[in-house]
Amino acid sequence: MTRRAIVTGGASGIGAAVARRLAADGLRVVVADRDADAASRVAADIGGEVWAVDLSDTGALQQASVECDVLVNNAGVQRVAPVHEFDPEDFRLIQRLMLEAPFLLARAALPHMYARGWGRIVNVSSAHGLRASAFKSAYVSAKHGLEGLSKVIALEGAEHGVTSNCVNPGYVRTPLVEAQIADQARTHGIGENEVVEKIMLTRSAVKRLVEPEEVAALVSFLASDDAGMVTGTAYTMDGGWTAQ
Repeated sequence: MTRRAIVTGGASGIGAAVARRLAADGLRVVVADRDADAASRVAADIGGEVWAVDLSDTGALQQASVECDVLVNNAGVQRVAPVHEFDPEDFRLIQRLMLEAPFLLARAALPHMYARGWGRIVNVSSAHGLRASAFKSAYVSAKHGLEGLSKVIALEGAEHGVTSNCVNPGYVRTPLVEAQIADQARTHGIGENEVVEKIMLTRSAVKRLVEPEEVAALVSFLASDDAGMVTGTAYTMDGGWTAQ
């Protein structure tokens, strides 16, 4: 029987790379994203399905029917400001989208996984799930919470054949990050390569961005039968950032 995967934020960036990789692995992939057109394009490329959904609307999500064998919680946004200037609604948005929504999706998906005796939950966290940076209070809080949620699911799911893990990349080459690089280059009057090495990757031993396909390869492993003994972990892919 073909396994079914749901990838949130699957219309672009890491999510699109994960959707393509899991489809290549033989899974039936549901591309979940609020951008229905972009999700449709990815789904058409991989022979998958589209779930047009605003995951920040957690009230509606609470009633969602979710049947999948692999759940990849990837959707996220970023807001940057000092704590004393941080918009409370932006803080709440990020908690809903990046912590409450993964909880609700896992809550809805686990009964099906338990009934099948097999399941994989992969949470796309971040180096910021393990470390903090100034001006990112909402993002860091949500990712730290996601790490805890993932571990609890790992403990509860073990006897049912369900694993739960986090993937923790550093800066990934996505349209959002590339736009930040261009902005920083203009602000500081330096080249984009210099922005990456001297500003964004000061803590990383490997001075390059993570490629979305590299994240997707790790997700592919964690979603496989070979990873049955890998659960409750945080897999860093950050070029040595958190080694310091």
